[in-house]
Formats: sequence, C-alpha cells, structure tokens
Amino acid sequence: MGLNSTPSSERIHIGFFGVRNAGKSSLVNRITNQDVSVVSDVKGTTTDAVKKSMELLPLGAVEIIDTPGIDDEGELGEKRVQSANKILNMCDIAVLVSEAQRELNTAENELIAIFKKRNIPYLIALNKSDLSKKINNADNSVIVSAKDNTGIEELKEAISKALGTAKKEIKLVGDFIVENDVVILVTPIDESAPKGRMILPQQQAIRDIIDSNAICVVIQPEQLEETLNKIKPALVITDSQVFKKVMNIVPESIPLTSFSILLARYKGFLDTAVNGAFKIDDLKDGAKILISEGCTHHRQCEDIGTVKLPKWLEAYTVKEFNFEFSSGHGFPEDLSEYDFILHCGGCMLGDKEMLYRMNLANEQGIPFSNYGTVIAYINGILERSIEITKDRR
Repeated sequence: MGLNSTPSSERIHIGFFGVRNAGKSSLVNRITNQDVSVVSDVKGTTTDAVKKSMELLPLGAVEIIDTPGIDDEGELGEKRVQSANKILNMCDIAVLVSEAQRELNTAENELIAIFKKRNIPYLIALNKSDLSKKINNADNSVIVSAKDNTGIEELKEAISKALGTAKKEIKLVGDFIVENDVVILVTPIDESAPKGRMILPQQQAIRDIIDSNAICVVIQPEQLEETLNKIKPALVITDSQVFKKVMNIVPESIPLTSFSILLARYKGFLDTAVNGAFKIDDLKDGAKILISEGCTHHRQCEDIGTVKLPKWLEAYTVKEFNFEFSSGHGFPEDLSEYDFILHCGGCMLGDKEMLYRMNLANEQGIPFSNYGTVIAYINGILERSIEITKDRR
C-alpha cells in the first residue's frame, strides 16, 4: 500500500463470480479499462483471484476482484473453487457473470443462494449479448457485452445504486471529539514498529482527527508525563502494548482508550470483543486458543501475537494453554477444536471479512475477542478504556 493510497481494508470490495468462460475476466478488464486479467477462449484461464484497486464514482475507492470459475474441475480446480468462496467473505457486493443467451445453470443458481444466505448484495451481468438476439433476462440483471463494450457504464451505475453511498456513518475518533480538541496519541517506537512509517490504525486516527478540525499530538510513552504537564487533552489514545504504563500516568479525569478498542468499535465487533474478554477467567488449564492476525509479517523475538500475548494470558490466569496461530486471509471455518479466539484489530481486513470471522465464532459458541480488549481486561482497565464508547457503539 502506498502512503497516499486508500488501504484495501477501507475500500469497497466488488467480487466477480461465475462459471468458466462466462467472460468474467473480459468484463473486469472493461470496467477497469486495463488488462488486469488474462483473457482466453480456454476454460479456466483465471487460476487465482486477481485484484485491482481503482476509483469508481460515486462510490470512491474500490477493489475489483476477478475469481476462478466456480465449476473448475480436478483437485486443483476444487482448491480454486474454495479460493473463490473465501473471496466472498470480504465482498461488499457480488457480480455474477453469466451468458445472456441461456438460462442460469445449476452452479449459478447455487451461487445466488450463497449470496442470499450471507446477505451479500448481488447483481447478474448477462454477458455476451453480442452473440444472440434472444436475451434470457433474469431478476436483478444488467445486459452487457465485454466484447462490444456495451452495458459497462450501466453495470457500474447498477453497482453504485445497489451499494448506495456506502459511506460509514461511524468514525474512528471523530465521534468523540469536537473542533480544536487536543488528542494525544501514544505510539511506542520499538523493534516491532515499521521503519519510517506509522502503522495503519495510527495513520487513520491522525487523519480522522485532522478531518475533525482537532489537534493531534503524537508522542512516545516516555514523553507522556511531560506532555500532560504542558497540555490537557480531551482524549488519550494509546498502543495496547503500553496500556498499563500509560494508565498509571493519565489522570482518571482524562478519557483513555486504545487504537485497538476504537478499531473494534469502528468495525462493529466491540461488544463481542468485550464479552469475549470476560470469558478468559473461565478458560481451563490446557485450553486451546487460536491467535489470528489479519496480516503477514516477519515474526520477531517480542512479537505481540506469538510471544507477548501468550505470556500475558498465562501470567494472568496462572494456567498453561495450547496456542495455535493463523495469519493473513487464512482462517479456519471449523472452530470447534478451540476454546477461545483472540484476533488482532483487523486493520488490514475489510469489515465484511472481520465480521465473518466473528460470526463464525459466535455461531459455534466460541468466545471471540481482540488484542487490545484482552490486554485492557487483564490489566484491569477495560471499563475505563471503553467508557467513551458507551451509547456510541
């Protein structure tokens, strides 16, 4: 992600699905005005999901995803189908690409049933309208021809209409501050901090504070006491790893929370994370805990997910647990073997994918929480850290 680009997690994800050779890739190339996907008359040319970030007015920043055919065959084909299904977890809207000259087939109707089951808005793009005068209209459909470049603008308009403005009413920080408020961000620079840049939640918080016409002061933990002697902020937001240290410095009269807790509220799973944190005390010795991160990065000796959190959890409970780890878009669908799911803040995952993971855990009765909420809980400051979010969740 470039410094000036909208992160993937904040883009609207539009997935193109269908059987092999329906013209998905050709249609994606027309919509993006680029040769994003390889096009061929040979079935199954698209073997892996292909993504393209762009601006689509009036929606704004979107990510277009071209997926393999849902009727792919063989062992490799089955894996490609599974990959296409996983893409659904992150989609804000799905476009089923079919052929205008025929009725929808069984595989396509099954896909529509999945869209409906997962409450994913969808459209049907009836492609190859240039090949036949007889068009088999379907509900919720747009007639297009990737070859003749017809119906493309109508499809874009239909996508925009189906999603509405797609703007979040909720803000990361702006809901808690007013113009000219001072907000202090406590951002430790240690071995795990990326060189030469801020991590994504910090970038987003800074931008949201600026957009709110408030004043943003960014410091390291060692500078907090001196900073508070000079200014009285309306809010202090800290990295979860230094929660305890910051709590002991910031007076009770000043609201205090973390990037992770604000992100959980922003993505819509704070209540679940808080309720999950309370379940830590119920974990038995030898319990199996899945710690999941939405991004992949080089593990370091003091990595928060694989090193610090396991130590803190065992120290707090005075128990020993079995830990497993997942990262990136890999997340098990069957969670029955786990007693607790501990997730990162999900800054690199879209809202749909994060909520999908949360719902999987809820449906299977597995407590689900995130790093910052759990860290606040085991340090005895959860109530204080979520105080500002009450009545605003």
